[in-house]
Amino acid sequence: MFDIKSLLKRGVEKELLDVDDYIFMPERIELEIDEGNLICILNSDGRVDIFYTKHNVTDVRSASRKHPYTAFEMELSHGLYDDVIEELVDDVNKVIHGRSRYFRDVVLPPTAPLSLTPPLSTPTTDTF
Repeated sequence: MFDIKSLLKRGVEKELLDVDDYIFMPERIELEIDEGNLICILNSDGRVDIFYTKHNVTDVRSASRKHPYTAFEMELSHGLYDDVIEELVDDVNKVIHGRSRYFRDVVLPPTAPLSLTPPLSTPTTDTF
């Protein structure tokens, strides 16, 4: 036998907790972590984008909003996204401290040429 009251209650709770139906006020919070710049952005659709930049290396992670009825700053201060942030910082540090198997002894010029073919010389005309 079905319990109609609990079935209706679950349906109402699902409707109330469905984050896709809400529009959030976008927020942006920046802070410095481990000599890098961390930017946490709450988008209007409830998605949280987390950017971390250190020594010109940037990585990005996205997460869904964990508690839609809690202020975004409160979520961050309680560490709800700390696992995502730690993974992001570790990945950027791994890139910074990594070494290439292919470019060990090669020093790359600050500006690389756009094409591999040498430029064509322009014909000159002599006028006297």
